[in-house]
Amino acid sequence: MHQQSVATAVHCINPACPRPYPQSIGNNFCNICGSPLRLKDRYIPLERLGFGGFAAIYSVWDQKTETERVLKVLVETSPKALSMFEQEAQVLGSLRHPGVPRVEPDSYFQVIVGDRPQRLLPCLVMEKISGQTLEDILKHHPQGCPEAWVLNWLKQAVQILRELHLRKIIHRDIKPSNLMLRQGSGQLVLIDFGGAKQIGPAHSNSQASSTRLFSPGYSPAEQIAGGVVGPSADFYALGMTCIHLLTGKYPPDLEDPNTGQLRWRPYVKVSPAFAALLDDMVRPDMGQRPTNAREIIKRLRHISPRQITPTAAAESVWKIVTKSVEVCLNFLLAAISLSWKWFKWLTISAYHLTIQLVKAGFGTLLEMVGGGIGGGVGAGIGFWLADRTSINFRLPSPILQLLPDWVANIAIAASKPQMIVFALAGLGTAWGLTQVKSLGQQQRRYLIAGIMGVLGYSVGWLILQRVAPSGVIAPDDLVIMTAVAAFTLTLGLGLPSHDLVHAIFTAIGTASFFVGLVTLTIKFLPVTAIFGFSDAFFTTLNWTNFGFCIAFFSLLGIILGFWLGISYYLFVPFLRLLGFR
Repeated sequence: MHQQSVATAVHCINPACPRPYPQSIGNNFCNICGSPLRLKDRYIPLERLGFGGFAAIYSVWDQKTETERVLKVLVETSPKALSMFEQEAQVLGSLRHPGVPRVEPDSYFQVIVGDRPQRLLPCLVMEKISGQTLEDILKHHPQGCPEAWVLNWLKQAVQILRELHLRKIIHRDIKPSNLMLRQGSGQLVLIDFGGAKQIGPAHSNSQASSTRLFSPGYSPAEQIAGGVVGPSADFYALGMTCIHLLTGKYPPDLEDPNTGQLRWRPYVKVSPAFAALLDDMVRPDMGQRPTNAREIIKRLRHISPRQITPTAAAESVWKIVTKSVEVCLNFLLAAISLSWKWFKWLTISAYHLTIQLVKAGFGTLLEMVGGGIGGGVGAGIGFWLADRTSINFRLPSPILQLLPDWVANIAIAASKPQMIVFALAGLGTAWGLTQVKSLGQQQRRYLIAGIMGVLGYSVGWLILQRVAPSGVIAPDDLVIMTAVAAFTLTLGLGLPSHDLVHAIFTAIGTASFFVGLVTLTIKFLPVTAIFGFSDAFFTTLNWTNFGFCIAFFSLLGIILGFWLGISYYLFVPFLRLLGFR
Protein backbone atom coordinates (compact mmCIF):
# COMPACT_ATOMS: atom_id res chain seq x y z
CA MET A 1 0.00 0.00 0.00
CA HIS A 2 1.39 3.38 -0.99
CA GLN A 3 1.78 6.10 1.60
CA GLN A 4 -0.53 8.47 -0.25
CA SER A 5 -3.38 5.96 -0.05
CA VAL A 6 -3.58 6.41 3.74
CA ALA A 7 -2.91 10.17 3.85
CA THR A 8 -5.90 12.19 5.05
CA ALA A 9 -4.68 15.71 4.29
CA VAL A 10 -1.86 17.71 2.74
CA HIS A 11 0.27 20.51 4.16
CA CYS A 12 0.86 24.02 2.79
CA ILE A 13 4.59 24.91 2.79
CA ASN A 14 4.05 28.69 2.89
CA PRO A 15 5.66 29.86 6.18
CA ALA A 16 3.20 32.77 6.33
CA CYS A 17 0.05 30.67 5.84
CA PRO A 18 -2.22 31.16 8.90
CA ARG A 19 -3.64 27.62 8.71
CA PRO A 20 -1.36 25.41 6.59
CA TYR A 21 -2.84 22.11 7.79
CA PRO A 22 -5.08 20.29 7.11
CA GLN A 23 -5.67 20.94 3.40
CA SER A 24 -8.00 18.64 1.44
CA ILE A 25 -6.48 15.83 -0.62
CA GLY A 26 -6.76 16.68 -4.30
CA ASN A 27 -6.38 20.45 -3.86
CA ASN A 28 -3.80 21.95 -6.21
CA PHE A 29 -3.73 25.21 -4.23
CA CYS A 30 -4.08 26.15 -0.56
CA ASN A 31 -7.62 27.25 0.34
CA ILE A 32 -6.21 29.84 2.77
CA CYS A 33 -3.29 31.55 1.01
CA GLY A 34 -3.50 30.21 -2.56
CA SER A 35 0.00 28.67 -2.51
CA PRO A 36 0.56 25.57 -4.69
CA LEU A 37 0.08 22.18 -3.01
CA ARG A 38 1.37 20.20 -6.00
CA LEU A 39 5.04 21.13 -6.32
CA LYS A 40 6.73 20.89 -9.70
CA ASP A 41 3.61 19.02 -10.87
CA ARG A 42 4.97 16.03 -8.94
CA TYR A 43 5.45 16.40 -5.17
CA ILE A 44 2.57 16.62 -2.65
CA PRO A 45 3.52 17.73 0.92
CA LEU A 46 1.90 15.38 3.44
CA GLU A 47 3.08 16.64 6.83
CA ARG A 48 5.77 18.71 8.49
CA LEU A 49 8.42 16.53 10.13
CA GLY A 50 10.31 19.25 11.94
CA PHE A 51 12.23 22.49 11.78
CA GLY A 52 15.99 22.73 12.02
CA GLY A 53 18.49 25.44 11.28
CA PHE A 54 17.21 27.61 8.47
CA ALA A 55 14.83 25.07 6.92
CA ALA A 56 11.52 23.30 7.48
CA ILE A 57 11.36 19.56 6.77
CA TYR A 58 8.30 17.93 5.18
CA SER A 59 7.30 14.46 4.12
CA VAL A 60 6.18 14.53 0.47
CA TRP A 61 4.62 12.02 -1.90
CA ASP A 62 6.39 11.67 -5.25
CA GLN A 63 3.65 10.93 -7.79
CA LYS A 64 6.19 10.09 -10.48
CA THR A 65 7.98 7.32 -8.56
CA GLU A 66 5.09 6.61 -6.13
CA THR A 67 7.43 6.84 -3.15
CA GLU A 68 7.65 8.99 -0.07
CA ARG A 69 10.49 11.51 0.04
CA VAL A 70 11.75 14.33 2.24
CA LEU A 71 11.32 17.97 1.23
CA LYS A 72 13.63 20.57 2.74
CA VAL A 73 12.33 24.16 2.40
CA LEU A 74 14.57 27.15 3.12
CA VAL A 75 12.61 29.67 5.22
CA GLU A 76 15.55 31.93 6.13
CA THR A 77 15.92 34.81 3.66
CA SER A 78 19.56 35.80 4.23
CA PRO A 79 22.01 35.41 1.30
CA LYS A 80 24.29 33.26 3.49
CA ALA A 81 21.47 30.80 4.22
CA LEU A 82 20.58 30.62 0.52
CA SER A 83 24.21 30.02 -0.41
CA MET A 84 24.51 27.18 2.12
CA PHE A 85 21.22 25.66 0.93
CA GLU A 86 22.30 25.70 -2.71
CA GLN A 87 25.64 24.24 -1.68
CA GLU A 88 23.88 21.37 0.11
CA ALA A 89 21.84 20.64 -3.03
CA GLN A 90 24.98 20.68 -5.17
CA VAL A 91 26.95 18.42 -2.82
CA LEU A 92 24.19 15.84 -2.39
CA GLY A 93 23.45 15.84 -6.11
CA SER A 94 27.06 14.91 -6.85
CA LEU A 95 27.21 11.96 -4.43
CA ARG A 96 26.12 8.36 -5.03
CA HIS A 97 26.80 6.46 -1.84
CA PRO A 98 24.45 4.34 0.34
CA GLY A 99 25.60 6.35 3.36
CA VAL A 100 24.35 9.64 1.87
CA PRO A 101 20.69 10.55 1.09
CA ARG A 102 20.17 10.25 -2.65
CA VAL A 103 19.26 13.46 -4.51
CA GLU A 104 18.25 13.47 -8.17
CA PRO A 105 19.77 16.11 -10.50
CA ASP A 106 16.47 18.05 -10.82
CA SER A 107 15.47 17.85 -7.16
CA TYR A 108 16.43 21.45 -6.39
CA PHE A 109 13.82 24.00 -7.46
CA GLN A 110 12.03 27.14 -6.30
CA VAL A 111 8.32 27.65 -5.61
CA ILE A 112 6.32 30.89 -5.54
CA VAL A 113 4.00 30.98 -2.50
CA GLY A 114 1.61 33.45 -0.94
CA ASP A 115 -0.37 36.26 -2.47
CA ARG A 116 0.33 39.93 -1.83
CA PRO A 117 3.21 39.72 -1.26
CA GLN A 118 4.51 36.64 -3.05
CA ARG A 119 7.64 34.84 -1.88
CA LEU A 120 10.15 32.55 -3.56
CA LEU A 121 10.96 29.43 -1.52
CA PRO A 122 14.01 27.28 -2.44
CA CYS A 123 13.18 23.56 -2.14
CA LEU A 124 15.26 20.38 -2.11
CA VAL A 125 13.76 16.90 -2.43
CA MET A 126 15.84 13.99 -1.22
CA GLU A 127 15.55 10.33 -0.35
CA LYS A 128 13.64 9.65 2.86
CA ILE A 129 15.66 7.61 5.34
CA SER A 130 13.35 5.55 7.54
CA GLY A 131 14.92 4.80 10.89
CA GLN A 132 16.39 6.32 14.05
CA THR A 133 19.20 8.78 14.52
CA LEU A 134 22.04 7.85 16.86
CA GLU A 135 20.70 10.59 19.14
CA ASP A 136 17.37 8.70 19.34
CA ILE A 137 19.21 5.48 20.17
CA LEU A 138 21.25 7.29 22.84
CA LYS A 139 18.01 8.37 24.56
CA HIS A 140 17.16 4.71 25.09
CA HIS A 141 20.69 3.99 26.38
CA PRO A 142 21.47 6.86 28.77
CA GLN A 143 24.36 4.87 30.28
CA GLY A 144 25.99 4.48 26.86
CA CYS A 145 25.75 2.10 23.91
CA PRO A 146 27.67 -1.22 23.64
CA GLU A 147 31.21 -0.98 22.28
CA ALA A 148 30.42 -3.32 19.37
CA TRP A 149 27.65 -0.98 18.16
CA VAL A 150 29.78 2.13 18.32
CA LEU A 151 32.73 0.39 16.65
CA ASN A 152 30.46 -0.74 13.78
CA TRP A 153 29.05 2.78 13.38
CA LEU A 154 32.54 4.27 13.37
CA LYS A 155 33.66 1.90 10.59
CA GLN A 156 30.67 2.86 8.42
CA ALA A 157 31.07 6.59 9.15
CA VAL A 158 34.75 6.56 8.15
CA GLN A 159 33.85 4.90 4.84
CA ILE A 160 31.36 7.73 4.17
CA LEU A 161 33.95 10.37 5.08
CA ARG A 162 36.49 8.68 2.82
CA GLU A 163 34.09 9.18 -0.12
CA LEU A 164 33.42 12.80 0.83
CA HIS A 165 37.05 13.73 1.37
CA LEU A 166 38.09 12.16 -1.94
CA ARG A 167 35.64 14.60 -3.57
CA LYS A 168 37.16 17.47 -1.54
CA ILE A 169 33.99 17.84 0.60
CA ILE A 170 34.04 18.43 4.37
CA HIS A 171 30.78 17.84 6.25
CA ARG A 172 31.58 20.13 9.25
CA ASP A 173 28.52 19.09 11.32
CA ILE A 174 28.94 15.48 12.44
CA LYS A 175 27.03 14.66 15.63
CA PRO A 176 24.59 11.97 16.84
CA SER A 177 21.53 13.76 15.45
CA ASN A 178 23.08 13.83 11.95
CA LEU A 179 23.80 10.10 11.79
CA MET A 180 20.89 7.75 11.01
CA LEU A 181 20.43 4.00 10.72
CA ARG A 182 18.31 2.72 7.85
CA GLN A 183 15.43 0.66 9.17
CA GLY A 184 15.99 -3.03 8.52
CA SER A 185 19.52 -2.96 7.09
CA GLY A 186 21.25 -0.97 9.84
CA GLN A 187 23.18 0.99 7.20
CA LEU A 188 24.59 4.22 8.66
CA VAL A 189 23.62 7.38 6.77
CA LEU A 190 25.15 10.84 7.20
CA ILE A 191 22.51 13.59 6.82
CA ASP A 192 22.21 17.41 6.91
CA PHE A 193 24.78 18.68 4.45
CA GLY A 194 23.75 22.32 5.01
CA GLY A 195 27.17 23.11 6.48
CA ALA A 196 29.20 21.06 4.00
CA LYS A 197 32.14 22.87 2.40
CA GLN A 198 33.78 22.24 -0.94
CA ILE A 199 37.56 22.53 -0.81
CA GLY A 200 39.09 24.14 -3.87
CA PRO A 201 41.90 22.36 -5.77
CA ALA A 202 44.33 25.10 -4.80
CA HIS A 203 44.38 23.90 -1.20
CA SER A 204 46.96 21.18 -1.42
CA ASN A 205 46.76 20.40 2.29
CA SER A 206 43.00 19.76 2.03
CA GLN A 207 42.21 22.77 4.17
CA ALA A 208 40.37 26.00 3.57
CA SER A 209 39.18 29.06 5.42
CA SER A 210 35.91 28.43 7.22
CA THR A 211 32.81 30.39 8.08
CA ARG A 212 31.76 30.33 11.72
CA LEU A 213 29.54 27.26 11.56
CA PHE A 214 29.93 24.70 14.34
CA SER A 215 28.13 22.46 16.83
CA PRO A 216 29.23 23.04 20.45
CA GLY A 217 30.64 19.92 22.04
CA TYR A 218 31.57 18.27 18.75
CA SER A 219 33.39 20.81 16.55
CA PRO A 220 37.15 21.38 17.02
CA ALA A 221 38.64 24.66 18.26
CA GLU A 222 39.86 25.79 14.84
CA GLN A 223 36.33 25.47 13.41
CA ILE A 224 34.76 27.34 16.35
CA ALA A 225 37.29 30.15 15.88
CA GLY A 226 36.46 30.39 12.17
CA GLY A 227 39.94 29.32 11.07
CA VAL A 228 41.02 26.82 8.45
CA VAL A 229 39.38 23.40 8.53
CA GLY A 230 40.20 20.17 6.79
CA PRO A 231 39.30 16.48 6.99
CA SER A 232 40.69 16.36 10.53
CA ALA A 233 37.75 18.55 11.65
CA ASP A 234 35.33 15.78 10.57
CA PHE A 235 37.49 13.17 12.36
CA TYR A 236 37.42 15.26 15.55
CA ALA A 237 33.61 15.57 15.45
CA LEU A 238 33.22 11.85 14.71
CA GLY A 239 35.52 10.97 17.63
CA MET A 240 33.53 13.19 20.01
CA THR A 241 30.32 11.58 18.72
CA CYS A 242 31.66 8.07 19.46
CA ILE A 243 32.75 9.11 22.98
CA HIS A 244 29.26 10.51 23.61
CA LEU A 245 27.69 7.26 22.37
CA LEU A 246 29.98 5.11 24.55
CA THR A 247 29.66 7.09 27.77
CA GLY A 248 26.16 8.53 27.43
CA LYS A 249 27.62 11.89 28.53
CA TYR A 250 27.77 15.14 26.59
CA PRO A 251 31.50 15.64 25.72
CA PRO A 252 31.93 19.06 27.42
CA ASP A 253 30.76 17.43 30.68
CA LEU A 254 33.76 15.10 30.47
CA GLU A 255 36.36 17.88 30.44
CA ASP A 256 38.60 18.35 33.48
CA PRO A 257 37.67 21.77 34.93
CA ASN A 258 41.31 22.46 35.84
CA THR A 259 43.23 21.25 32.80
CA GLY A 260 40.47 21.24 30.14
CA GLN A 261 41.53 17.74 29.06
CA LEU A 262 38.90 15.22 28.02
CA ARG A 263 38.61 12.47 30.69
CA TRP A 264 36.21 9.88 29.33
CA ARG A 265 37.93 6.51 29.87
CA PRO A 266 36.90 6.11 33.56
CA TYR A 267 33.22 6.06 32.48
CA VAL A 268 33.41 3.11 30.09
CA LYS A 269 35.57 0.05 29.46
CA VAL A 270 36.59 -0.45 25.83
CA SER A 271 39.45 -2.17 24.08
CA PRO A 272 42.74 -0.22 24.47
CA ALA A 273 43.25 0.10 20.70
CA PHE A 274 39.77 1.57 20.26
CA ALA A 275 40.30 4.03 23.11
CA ALA A 276 43.68 5.08 21.70
CA LEU A 277 42.16 5.71 18.25
CA LEU A 278 39.40 7.91 19.73
CA ASP A 279 41.95 9.85 21.78
CA ASP A 280 43.98 10.52 18.64
CA MET A 281 40.87 11.64 16.70
CA VAL A 282 39.99 14.28 19.32
CA ARG A 283 43.46 15.79 19.81
CA PRO A 284 43.22 19.60 20.26
CA ASP A 285 46.15 19.98 17.85
CA MET A 286 44.83 19.08 14.39
CA GLY A 287 48.33 18.12 13.30
CA GLN A 288 48.26 15.20 15.77
CA ARG A 289 44.98 13.76 14.46
CA PRO A 290 44.75 11.15 11.69
CA THR A 291 45.46 12.81 8.36
CA ASN A 292 43.02 10.84 6.19
CA ALA A 293 40.30 8.18 6.30
CA ARG A 294 42.63 5.44 5.03
CA GLU A 295 44.73 5.74 8.17
CA ILE A 296 41.69 5.29 10.43
CA ILE A 297 40.37 2.37 8.34
CA LYS A 298 43.76 0.64 8.63
CA ARG A 299 43.76 1.00 12.44
CA LEU A 300 40.15 -0.20 12.68
CA ARG A 301 41.08 -3.53 11.03
CA HIS A 302 43.12 -4.43 14.14
CA ILE A 303 40.41 -3.47 16.66
CA SER A 304 37.85 -5.93 18.02
CA PRO A 305 35.29 -5.38 20.80
CA ARG A 306 36.09 -6.69 24.27
CA GLN A 307 35.03 -10.28 24.99
CA ILE A 308 31.66 -10.51 26.75
CA THR A 309 31.85 -12.16 30.17
CA PRO A 310 29.02 -14.43 31.54
CA THR A 311 27.94 -11.58 33.82
CA ALA A 312 27.88 -9.19 30.91
CA ALA A 313 25.93 -11.77 28.87
CA ALA A 314 23.30 -12.01 31.60
CA GLU A 315 23.09 -8.24 31.71
CA SER A 316 22.64 -8.20 27.93
CA VAL A 317 19.77 -10.72 28.15
CA TRP A 318 18.13 -8.61 30.84
CA LYS A 319 18.54 -5.52 28.65
CA ILE A 320 16.91 -7.37 25.74
CA VAL A 321 13.94 -8.35 27.93
CA THR A 322 13.49 -4.86 29.33
CA LYS A 323 13.92 -3.41 25.86
CA SER A 324 11.18 -5.70 24.50
CA VAL A 325 8.81 -4.62 27.24
CA GLU A 326 9.70 -1.00 26.57
CA VAL A 327 9.05 -1.45 22.84
CA CYS A 328 5.62 -2.99 23.53
CA LEU A 329 4.70 -0.14 25.87
CA ASN A 330 5.91 2.42 23.36
CA PHE A 331 3.85 0.74 20.64
CA LEU A 332 0.75 0.84 22.84
CA LEU A 333 1.31 4.49 23.70
CA ALA A 334 1.89 5.29 20.03
CA ALA A 335 -1.38 3.58 19.08
CA ILE A 336 -3.25 5.57 21.73
CA SER A 337 -1.56 8.77 20.60
CA LEU A 338 -2.41 8.10 16.95
CA SER A 339 -6.06 7.40 17.80
CA TRP A 340 -6.24 10.64 19.76
CA LYS A 341 -4.67 12.57 16.88
CA TRP A 342 -7.24 11.13 14.46
CA PHE A 343 -10.09 12.02 16.79
CA LYS A 344 -8.67 15.50 17.33
CA TRP A 345 -8.22 16.05 13.58
CA LEU A 346 -11.76 14.91 12.79
CA THR A 347 -13.17 17.13 15.53
CA ILE A 348 -11.22 20.17 14.37
CA SER A 349 -12.12 19.52 10.72
CA ALA A 350 -15.82 19.19 11.56
CA TYR A 351 -15.65 22.39 13.61
CA HIS A 352 -13.95 24.37 10.81
CA LEU A 353 -16.40 22.98 8.23
CA THR A 354 -19.36 24.00 10.40
CA ILE A 355 -17.91 27.48 10.87
CA GLN A 356 -17.37 27.86 7.12
CA LEU A 357 -20.91 26.69 6.33
CA VAL A 358 -22.43 29.06 8.88
CA LYS A 359 -20.28 31.90 7.59
CA ALA A 360 -21.28 31.15 3.98
CA GLY A 361 -24.98 30.91 4.83
CA PHE A 362 -24.98 34.09 6.88
CA GLY A 363 -22.95 36.00 4.27
CA THR A 364 -25.29 34.89 1.46
CA LEU A 365 -28.33 35.85 3.52
CA LEU A 366 -26.89 39.32 4.13
CA GLU A 367 -26.29 39.76 0.40
CA MET A 368 -29.88 38.78 -0.36
CA VAL A 369 -31.23 41.20 2.26
CA GLY A 370 -28.97 44.03 1.08
CA GLY A 371 -29.80 43.47 -2.59
CA GLY A 372 -33.53 43.14 -1.93
CA ILE A 373 -33.84 46.24 0.26
CA GLY A 374 -31.58 48.32 -2.01
CA GLY A 375 -33.46 47.28 -5.15
CA GLY A 376 -36.87 47.94 -3.61
CA VAL A 377 -35.95 51.34 -2.15
CA GLY A 378 -34.24 52.47 -5.37
CA ALA A 379 -37.19 51.34 -7.50
CA GLY A 380 -39.66 53.11 -5.20
CA ILE A 381 -37.78 56.41 -5.41
CA GLY A 382 -37.37 55.97 -9.16
CA PHE A 383 -41.11 55.29 -9.57
CA TRP A 384 -41.94 58.51 -7.73
CA LEU A 385 -39.48 60.55 -9.82
CA ALA A 386 -40.62 58.97 -13.09
CA ASP A 387 -44.23 59.86 -12.38
CA ARG A 388 -43.21 63.52 -12.05
CA THR A 389 -40.73 63.68 -14.90
CA SER A 390 -41.32 64.72 -18.45
CA ILE A 391 -38.48 63.96 -20.84
CA ASN A 392 -38.55 66.06 -23.97
CA PHE A 393 -35.21 65.36 -25.62
CA ARG A 394 -36.51 62.91 -28.21
CA LEU A 395 -34.91 62.92 -31.63
CA PRO A 396 -37.00 64.49 -34.40
CA SER A 397 -39.12 62.07 -36.43
CA PRO A 398 -37.24 62.70 -39.74
CA ILE A 399 -34.01 61.63 -38.05
CA LEU A 400 -35.67 58.58 -36.47
CA GLN A 401 -36.98 57.50 -39.87
CA LEU A 402 -33.43 57.51 -41.25
CA LEU A 403 -32.13 55.23 -38.46
CA PRO A 404 -32.36 51.42 -38.44
CA ASP A 405 -35.37 50.11 -36.53
CA TRP A 406 -33.36 48.76 -33.56
CA VAL A 407 -31.46 52.06 -33.16
CA ALA A 408 -34.65 54.05 -33.42
CA ASN A 409 -36.31 51.80 -30.81
CA ILE A 410 -33.46 52.36 -28.35
CA ALA A 411 -33.55 56.12 -28.94
CA ILE A 412 -37.29 56.18 -28.25
CA ALA A 413 -36.84 53.98 -25.13
CA ALA A 414 -34.10 56.24 -23.74
CA SER A 415 -36.52 59.16 -23.79
CA LYS A 416 -39.12 57.43 -21.63
CA PRO A 417 -39.35 58.15 -17.87
CA GLN A 418 -39.51 54.38 -17.12
CA MET A 419 -35.71 54.30 -17.56
CA ILE A 420 -35.36 56.34 -14.33
CA VAL A 421 -36.95 53.48 -12.40
CA PHE A 422 -34.42 51.00 -13.78
CA ALA A 423 -31.46 53.33 -13.23
CA LEU A 424 -32.33 54.07 -9.58
CA ALA A 425 -33.20 50.42 -8.95
CA GLY A 426 -29.70 49.49 -10.19
CA LEU A 427 -28.16 52.21 -8.01
CA GLY A 428 -30.05 51.04 -4.92
CA THR A 429 -29.22 47.36 -5.52
CA ALA A 430 -25.50 48.14 -5.99
CA TRP A 431 -25.38 50.28 -2.82
CA GLY A 432 -27.28 47.68 -0.81
CA LEU A 433 -24.83 44.92 -1.81
CA THR A 434 -21.86 47.23 -1.20
CA GLN A 435 -23.10 48.22 2.26
CA VAL A 436 -23.33 44.55 3.33
CA LYS A 437 -19.66 43.90 2.35
CA SER A 438 -19.75 40.16 3.12
CA LEU A 439 -17.84 38.94 0.04
CA GLY A 440 -14.32 39.84 1.13
CA GLN A 441 -14.16 43.34 -0.36
CA GLN A 442 -11.27 45.39 0.98
CA GLN A 443 -13.33 48.60 0.94
CA ARG A 444 -16.79 49.87 0.01
CA ARG A 445 -16.70 51.39 -3.49
CA TYR A 446 -20.05 53.23 -3.55
CA LEU A 447 -19.19 55.43 -6.56
CA ILE A 448 -17.97 52.65 -8.88
CA ALA A 449 -20.64 50.21 -7.73
CA GLY A 450 -23.36 52.83 -8.21
CA ILE A 451 -22.19 53.74 -11.70
CA MET A 452 -22.05 50.09 -12.77
CA GLY A 453 -25.48 49.42 -11.22
CA VAL A 454 -27.07 52.36 -13.06
CA LEU A 455 -25.32 51.35 -16.29
CA GLY A 456 -26.33 47.67 -16.08
CA TYR A 457 -29.99 48.31 -15.27
CA SER A 458 -30.26 51.12 -17.84
CA VAL A 459 -28.84 48.91 -20.57
CA GLY A 460 -31.26 46.24 -19.42
CA TRP A 461 -34.18 48.62 -19.92
CA LEU A 462 -32.96 49.42 -23.44
CA ILE A 463 -32.75 45.70 -24.18
CA LEU A 464 -36.39 45.33 -23.14
CA GLN A 465 -37.24 47.86 -25.90
CA ARG A 466 -35.06 46.35 -28.61
CA VAL A 467 -37.91 44.49 -30.36
CA ALA A 468 -41.17 45.71 -28.91
CA PRO A 469 -41.13 49.44 -28.16
CA SER A 470 -44.91 49.29 -27.82
CA GLY A 471 -44.52 47.77 -24.37
CA VAL A 472 -45.30 44.10 -25.06
CA ILE A 473 -42.34 42.46 -23.34
CA ALA A 474 -41.06 39.12 -24.70
CA PRO A 475 -39.85 36.53 -22.14
CA ASP A 476 -36.40 36.24 -23.76
CA ASP A 477 -35.94 40.02 -23.53
CA LEU A 478 -36.70 39.88 -19.81
CA VAL A 479 -34.15 37.10 -19.28
CA ILE A 480 -31.45 38.95 -21.24
CA MET A 481 -32.17 42.13 -19.28
CA THR A 482 -31.66 40.41 -15.89
CA ALA A 483 -28.46 38.74 -17.10
CA VAL A 484 -26.94 42.02 -18.36
CA ALA A 485 -27.96 43.88 -15.21
CA ALA A 486 -26.45 41.20 -12.91
CA PHE A 487 -23.25 40.90 -14.95
CA THR A 488 -22.53 44.64 -15.11
CA LEU A 489 -23.43 45.32 -11.46
CA THR A 490 -21.23 42.47 -10.19
CA LEU A 491 -18.17 43.86 -11.96
CA GLY A 492 -18.48 47.06 -9.93
CA LEU A 493 -18.64 45.50 -6.45
CA GLY A 494 -14.85 45.27 -5.98
CA LEU A 495 -14.64 41.55 -5.18
CA PRO A 496 -11.14 40.45 -4.06
CA SER A 497 -10.52 38.17 -7.07
CA HIS A 498 -12.12 36.34 -9.98
CA ASP A 499 -14.34 39.36 -10.82
CA LEU A 500 -15.20 38.11 -14.30
CA VAL A 501 -15.97 34.58 -13.06
CA HIS A 502 -18.30 35.95 -10.37
CA ALA A 503 -20.02 38.21 -12.91
CA ILE A 504 -20.62 35.44 -15.46
CA PHE A 505 -21.81 32.95 -12.84
CA THR A 506 -24.13 35.47 -11.16
CA ALA A 507 -25.57 36.56 -14.51
CA ILE A 508 -26.28 32.98 -15.57
CA GLY A 509 -27.80 32.10 -12.19
CA THR A 510 -30.02 35.18 -12.05
CA ALA A 511 -31.21 34.76 -15.64
CA SER A 512 -31.88 31.04 -15.03
CA PHE A 513 -34.15 31.90 -12.12
CA PHE A 514 -36.25 34.21 -14.28
CA VAL A 515 -36.34 31.63 -17.07
CA GLY A 516 -37.88 29.21 -14.59
CA LEU A 517 -40.22 31.86 -13.21
CA VAL A 518 -41.46 32.87 -16.67
CA THR A 519 -41.87 29.21 -17.67
CA LEU A 520 -44.01 28.46 -14.61
CA THR A 521 -46.22 31.56 -14.78
CA ILE A 522 -46.64 32.30 -18.48
CA LYS A 523 -49.35 29.60 -18.68
CA PHE A 524 -51.58 31.66 -16.40
CA LEU A 525 -50.76 35.34 -17.07
CA PRO A 526 -48.91 37.25 -19.77
CA VAL A 527 -45.48 38.43 -18.73
CA THR A 528 -46.62 42.02 -19.21
CA ALA A 529 -49.40 41.52 -16.72
CA ILE A 530 -47.14 39.75 -14.24
CA PHE A 531 -44.64 42.58 -13.92
CA GLY A 532 -46.73 45.50 -15.15
CA PHE A 533 -44.32 46.56 -17.89
CA SER A 534 -46.47 48.37 -20.45
CA ASP A 535 -46.78 51.82 -21.94
CA ALA A 536 -49.56 52.56 -19.47
CA PHE A 537 -47.43 51.47 -16.53
CA PHE A 538 -46.41 55.00 -15.52
CA THR A 539 -49.44 56.93 -16.74
CA THR A 540 -50.90 57.01 -13.24
CA LEU A 541 -49.34 56.46 -9.84
CA ASN A 542 -51.49 53.74 -8.31
CA TRP A 543 -50.73 51.18 -5.64
CA THR A 544 -50.98 48.23 -8.07
CA ASN A 545 -48.27 49.51 -10.40
CA PHE A 546 -46.17 50.71 -7.46
CA GLY A 547 -46.39 47.29 -5.78
CA PHE A 548 -45.40 45.46 -8.96
CA CYS A 549 -42.40 47.76 -9.36
CA ILE A 550 -41.16 47.28 -5.77
CA ALA A 551 -41.77 43.51 -5.88
CA PHE A 552 -39.91 42.95 -9.15
CA PHE A 553 -36.76 44.92 -8.32
CA SER A 554 -36.66 43.59 -4.74
CA LEU A 555 -36.89 40.06 -6.12
CA LEU A 556 -34.17 40.81 -8.67
CA GLY A 557 -31.88 42.13 -5.90
CA ILE A 558 -32.56 39.10 -3.69
CA ILE A 559 -31.82 36.62 -6.48
CA LEU A 560 -28.71 38.53 -7.49
CA GLY A 561 -27.45 38.49 -3.89
CA PHE A 562 -28.17 34.76 -3.61
CA TRP A 563 -26.12 33.86 -6.69
CA LEU A 564 -23.31 36.18 -5.59
CA GLY A 565 -23.06 34.24 -2.33
CA ILE A 566 -23.13 30.89 -4.13
CA SER A 567 -20.39 32.08 -6.50
CA TYR A 568 -18.14 33.45 -3.73
CA TYR A 569 -18.52 30.68 -1.13
CA LEU A 570 -18.96 27.60 -3.35
CA PHE A 571 -18.29 28.01 -7.08
CA VAL A 572 -14.92 29.82 -7.02
CA PRO A 573 -13.50 27.62 -4.17
CA PHE A 574 -14.54 24.59 -6.25
CA LEU A 575 -12.65 25.99 -9.25
CA ARG A 576 -9.58 26.48 -7.05
CA LEU A 577 -9.90 22.86 -5.95
CA LEU A 578 -9.69 21.88 -9.61
CA GLY A 579 -6.56 24.01 -10.07
CA PHE A 580 -8.09 27.16 -11.55
CA ARG A 581 -6.40 30.28 -10.18
